[in-house]
Amino acid sequence: MQIPLDYYRILGLPIQATDEQLRHAHRDRTLQLPRREYSEVAIAVRRQLIDEAYEILSDSTQRQAYDANFLARSYETIQAQDEAPSADRPTDEFSSFATADVADSYTPRIEVRDDQLVGALLILLELGEYELVLRLGRPYLSSGNVSLESGRFGAPDIVGADIVLTIALACLELGREQWQQGQYENAAESLETGQELLLREGLFASVRGEMQADLFKLRPYRILELLALPEANEAERYKGLRLLQDMLHERGGIDGSGNDQSGLGTDDFLRFIQQLRSYLTVAEQQSLFETEARRPSAVATYLAVYALIAGGFAYRQPALVRRAQLLLVRLSVRQDVSLEQSICALLLGQTAEASQFLEQSSEQDALAYIQEHSRGAPDLLPGLCLYAEQWLQGEVFPHFRDLAEETTSLKDYFADAEVQSYLENMPHEAEHTGDWEVATPVGYGRSQSRFGNGAATPDGDRYARIGAATATVGNSAYGNGQASTPMATLPVAERVSQLSPEGRLSQRELDSSNGGSPPRNWRSRSTDTIPKTELKTPAGTVLSRRGVGKGQPPRLDRLLFLAAMGVIGIIILWILASWVYGLLSQRSQTSALQGEQLQISLNQPVVTIPDPNEPPPALSSAEGELTEAGAIEVIRAWLAAKSAAMGENHNAEALSEILVGSLLDKWQGQSTSAQAGGWYLEYEHPNLTVESVEWEEETPDQATIYATVTEVGNFYKNGQLDLSQSYDSEVQVSYDLVRDENGWKVQSIDLR
Repeated sequence: MQIPLDYYRILGLPIQATDEQLRHAHRDRTLQLPRREYSEVAIAVRRQLIDEAYEILSDSTQRQAYDANFLARSYETIQAQDEAPSADRPTDEFSSFATADVADSYTPRIEVRDDQLVGALLILLELGEYELVLRLGRPYLSSGNVSLESGRFGAPDIVGADIVLTIALACLELGREQWQQGQYENAAESLETGQELLLREGLFASVRGEMQADLFKLRPYRILELLALPEANEAERYKGLRLLQDMLHERGGIDGSGNDQSGLGTDDFLRFIQQLRSYLTVAEQQSLFETEARRPSAVATYLAVYALIAGGFAYRQPALVRRAQLLLVRLSVRQDVSLEQSICALLLGQTAEASQFLEQSSEQDALAYIQEHSRGAPDLLPGLCLYAEQWLQGEVFPHFRDLAEETTSLKDYFADAEVQSYLENMPHEAEHTGDWEVATPVGYGRSQSRFGNGAATPDGDRYARIGAATATVGNSAYGNGQASTPMATLPVAERVSQLSPEGRLSQRELDSSNGGSPPRNWRSRSTDTIPKTELKTPAGTVLSRRGVGKGQPPRLDRLLFLAAMGVIGIIILWILASWVYGLLSQRSQTSALQGEQLQISLNQPVVTIPDPNEPPPALSSAEGELTEAGAIEVIRAWLAAKSAAMGENHNAEALSEILVGSLLDKWQGQSTSAQAGGWYLEYEHPNLTVESVEWEEETPDQATIYATVTEVGNFYKNGQLDLSQSYDSEVQVSYDLVRDENGWKVQSIDLR
């Protein structure tokens, strides 16, 4: 059968490669073994194809004939692509497939035997041809149309498992590639396809685990991608919300300590929640955060307050503001939320309570702004009206996708008939607020205020107070002096309408000589405002979807504080539990301590304690037998030297300290070639096991180490990671060592 491969690609070389480059490439390709899950059959067939490519290209006569055919087919491929239907030519629904087939028919190919199929698929996988692997390999699956039972492809069980592994790894790598490209749902689909294949075949649970780990880490990106879709995409956005709820369930809430396998810590997850809020509507946030608040969760309660205030004000539903007010009672036990309580009281027409909440607030910048805009008024309500409207516009609305472009207007809110009806009939007694309620809201029932004239206004006159406040704002801004009509006698809507000629707070009012602009940090009244989250992909690119909402995160310091309080509570409980357990354990062990005791002292330790001032043992001694510990140090020195020589800086100096002879020349040349070719390798060696060390008294300056080494090599070309040339393999190696006056050095390395 023919496979769309060519010998140059098998060796990873261009057609202009020299004989020396051919030798180095062949050596490297044979050393770079595939994953340990592959059978010996697959590894052997892969090696056959690599050897075949080298044999043909290293023979000048065969290479000349091969190059002529290779160049001819390459020219035909380009010509076929040029003749393919273009965008301005008539096409039908099959044209794209026809074009692909035409181009594919001219692609350089090699002939492989049936029993070499697995090796060819494995090489295509290493070259990054993931979609081609899927297309060529699927017919040979148990659900495909080609049977392996005849044995012409090799032992059915072994070949079938290798093909399943290759297709699954293609799905895994394709998913990671799509992840790096920002195609998060496509990436998830590729990973889930590979998972389903392995689950159906009942093979390679470890690979399936890798896919699941990637899906967990991919989940926050998928949520952002799905929730950012237009509201018309209801099914996709619902899927995003469901994924978010799964994460919350696994974490035990927004500020929970559970592990959702995403890799996001508590603070990172709070930033993630802040980032996704601008893709959610008021109704979606209200439903989500009110549900989460019942865990209970202080952070979710705070975010639910924002959603309720936003929905209540924007959609003229003061009952939602009332619910936000009751939730704030819970938070007031742990955090200063007096300013939010004051704004809620204002929106509910509770003027006395609004002033009294301001008295309790420690937000000095906001209070200074409110006082400045209440100059000449009997209380702080004029400044509070200004602040509340701008707070809603600048800090609340931008974090809801359906309100991001809306404007705020106190006049329109109070002029609404349903709002007036609710406020006139609203009950004023305290209501039960849930698990955290320990007191009635701060300020209720008080009659004195350090910022006002000392007199409280009865609830029946609360609209008059709002009207008087807004009239003061309007008059001071435009120099009108007194209002022509007593504000207390006007309807609510008409009183509020005098905020400004347009019926709302204008920028001219904010910049007037009677006040000035809001404090610089008025939007999030914290000196420790945390910026919007930016999630990074494995490739390092930044995912930060903006444009739906432009405001700053609402007082993230408060969210972090509330989350920290929850963690501190858990720690305190754990300490108390440990203390009680310690007391019980001490009592239970008393009888066991009555017998003869070990005599332990610092000058006679049970185990040998090394002297910190004693120098470490030499890497390799000039005399004596090579021990297993010494062998490990020799191999580690070699791996460190190789990493430096083949790394980004191509530092080959350490090679001469651990290698000798032709092996030293080879790796110095390899380092030079890599630097000239613009590529490098980043190595990791997570496992190193020395199986045995052979050393004879007759030849005391020679030794052989037999070891198993796991090597991960990430290949970079022109600074870009090339997954097709990267590898993760475990190899069994023998190291032949010689000893000179400086110690043991590696003379040759062979795979076993």
